[in-house]
Order: sequence, then C-alpha cells, then structure tokens
Amino acid sequence: MIDWVDARLPVVDAYRRHMSEYYAPKNFNFWYYFGVLSLVVLINQLLTGIWLTMFYTPSDGFGSVAYIMNDVSWGWLIRYMHAVGASAFFAVVYIHMFRGLMYGSYKPPRELVWVFGMLIYLALMAEGFLGYVLPWGNMSYWGAQVIISLAGAIPFDVVPFISANEAKEIGDALTTWVRGDYLLSTATVNKFFALHVVAIPIVLLALVVLHILALHEVGSNNPDGVDIKANKDENGIPRDGIPFHPYYTVKDLPGVIVFLMIFAVVVFFFPDGGGYLLEKPNFEPANALKTPEHIAPVWYYGPYYAMLRATTIEFLGMSSKAWGLIAMAGAIVTLFLLPWLDRHPVRSVRYRGWLSKAFMMLFAADFLMLGWLGTEPAEAIYKTMAQFGTVYYFVYLWLILPLVHRFETSRPVPERVTGGRH
Repeated sequence: MIDWVDARLPVVDAYRRHMSEYYAPKNFNFWYYFGVLSLVVLINQLLTGIWLTMFYTPSDGFGSVAYIMNDVSWGWLIRYMHAVGASAFFAVVYIHMFRGLMYGSYKPPRELVWVFGMLIYLALMAEGFLGYVLPWGNMSYWGAQVIISLAGAIPFDVVPFISANEAKEIGDALTTWVRGDYLLSTATVNKFFALHVVAIPIVLLALVVLHILALHEVGSNNPDGVDIKANKDENGIPRDGIPFHPYYTVKDLPGVIVFLMIFAVVVFFFPDGGGYLLEKPNFEPANALKTPEHIAPVWYYGPYYAMLRATTIEFLGMSSKAWGLIAMAGAIVTLFLLPWLDRHPVRSVRYRGWLSKAFMMLFAADFLMLGWLGTEPAEAIYKTMAQFGTVYYFVYLWLILPLVHRFETSRPVPERVTGGRH
C-alpha cells in the first residue's frame, strides 16, 4: 500500500527530505525550541478555534461567548485555551524572531526564509486583531473603533490632484468599507468572523508551509553561524549535521512538555493574566455609550501602539495621526528589510564585537519597554519615554545595524560548529 501511494504521491520521499534525511546542525541550543513551539501553538489555535466556531454566533458575539463559558460542556476550557493560546503564539514568535536576530538567521542564503517568517507574523497580527473583536466585549468594541479609524488617517491629501475634502471623503469611505457599515455593528463582526476563521488561516497555513520548505532548501542556521553544507563527508552528508528525525524530534519533546505545563498553569489558574491577556472591560458587553477608562491593545501590539501615540509631529501637511500610522507601519516594514540592512560580515552575535552585543540587548530592552508603554495610559512621562524608544528602534535598525561593524573587532569564526553531539 505504501509503495502504491508513493508511486502516485511521494510521501516517503517527502518524509526523507524533511525528516529522516534532513541534516540539521548538531549544536542547536535552547533558543531553537521556539520554532517547534510555534507549531504546537498553531495546532492548538486551529483545533480550539474549530470547536469554538461550532457554538459561536456573530450576531450575538458576547452572548455566544457567555454561552460557551457557562453552558457548553468544557466550553470554558476550550475558550481559555484559545485566548491564552493567542498570547502564547505571539510570545514564542517574538522569541523565535529574536533568536533570528541574534544568530543572523536572515542573512544569505536565508533571506526568503525570513521574509516568509515576517509574512507569517503579519498574518498573525491580522488574525489576532480579528479574533480580539469577536467576543464583542466593551474593550473589543472600542479597540476596534480606534484601529479601524486609522484607515481614515491614510494621507491621501499628499496625493497630487486630490483636494483636502476629497482626501477626507476617501478616508471616510475606506473606514466605512472596513467596518462594513456606517458604525461598528453586526456586519463588522460577520466580516471579521469570516476573515478570522477562513481567509487568514488559509493564508497562514500556506505561509507556514512555504517557510518550512524554504528553510529545508537552504538548511538551518546555528548558533555559530557556520554553514554545515560547506563541509561534507565522502557520502555527501554534512560532518556537523545530524538527521532531524529522530534526534531533534526527541530533543524537542522535553521543551514541548515544559511549555505545555506552563501553558496549563496559566489556563487553569491565571487565564486573564492579571488583565493583560483578557481585559476587565471585555467582561462587559459592547457599549457605544460607555468608553473604558483606558483603551489599550493586547500586550503583543503594545510596541506599535506606543509608536502610534508617541508620534505628535505635523509635517508636510499631514496630521500627527497619519505620521503615527506611518511610524507604526514603518516599524514592521523595516523588519522585512533586515537581511539587507545588516551589513556585518559576521553572522552570529557570538563572534561579533561587544558594541554589536550591547546595542542588540539595548534594542531588545527598548522593544520590551515600548510594549509596556503601549498598555499604559497616555501620560506625559510615558509619551516621552515612548518617543525616545521609537527613535532608538529606527536608529538601531537603519544606522547602527548597518554601520556598527566598522567600529568594532570581531572574533574569528570557526570553520566547524562548536558544541553539540559529535
């Protein structure tokens, strides 16, 4: 039967190429757990999402969630697994991206791997926002109000031959189109529900497949930044590589088990995360007449929301809101360009100079600070901190990263990987 199937669909060949005969560097460390953990969380989100759609009704979003929580057998568990899973997804993806930054996993020949990964990140951001609106609590309503209003801030007024009034009309029409109605309503929830459960997941799964195929085509990076394909034995097998299966499928199991234990503790004992995972205003139904005391996004959008609020300049006839939108979008677009912005001749931070290490750690701390500021009230001191943080974010990626190698001495990079199973 296997031979019959394989003659028509190369299942065994695919298994060999991507598992038993895919040679990965033998020195993977702790940071390499988060790639497989992101796959684990993706499966959790897909399975729990399917179950939730069986009982969710877009015309009564808040009532549907209450019904799932109170009347559906184990519905509370499925809902909390999905809600906590969204935060877990972004947590492991952010760490996965930071590992790529540390070890230069975006540098040639892995540019396309990084670009596909960033497209996955972008799809996740869209998926997270759409899912955030579906419970139709009060914070969901007002958060959607703020984010959707950004569509009207696109600076059409700088386009030649368009007057300011025409630009405003275009912005208003675009905002109405995104909402699906003149106000946030059931039509908005219906549209977001369709995108959340059908359109974006299809795109997300396709990008994950492309990401993995591109990775296996060029081979995995490693903490030393050494290309293991450059040193092969007489059989064409990398001397510093080991088969992904069974070595790394077994090695990943302890990491997955520990992660699931932590995930279970959060789901059963801290599902709201102290208001960071599930905000208190979202336990009230959407109310257009009751604005929450402090409108803030979920923590994983915090850095970009902080940049949006920190931008107060009015320049070239564009409002501060438009410039804030440009800063927020530019922060994400810049990450796509990392393979071409990083001009350092050494791939891994292990062998770069102390300046590279210091600036990189400062960048990580800056991103965490912006994330925290994005969830805090828009007070003067927080706004000032966010402005400094936003400036450093762009200075690091556009100036420091391309030029720092000129001002430091790097350590010699070994010809073969260090550590790992020999």
